[in-house]
Amino acid sequence: MPVSGEYIEYVVDQLACIGEVTHKRMFGGVGLYHDGLFFGLIASDMLYFKVDDENRSAYQSAGSKPFQPYDEVSSMNYFEVPVDVLEDTDKLRLWASQAVAAASRKASKSKRKKKGS
Repeated sequence: MPVSGEYIEYVVDQLACIGEVTHKRMFGGVGLYHDGLFFGLIASDMLYFKVDDENRSAYQSAGSKPFQPYDEVSSMNYFEVPVDVLEDTDKLRLWASQAVAAASRKASKSKRKKKGS
């Protein structure tokens, strides 16, 4: 899952449309963070965003594939971001914001489970 420095720079620059995005190399890929939330990743110079029931249908309608690091592992709730979305600031702002919202919902759900335990 090698990721080129040029692609990371390009993606982070494009994602400036939602504010500050930081990245961290991990497991051969790159994690993307906004306001402390892990909302996206880059693997093999492909961008993936966090999905849940509220935004998954847009990815499926666009023909995006789920991130599957290994053939035998099911999707990790990240889907490919279509190139036309990555290159269109308005579309990217919407899709990225929805991915951040999905990450926020996941984080909130995890916190509620911990409190209830």
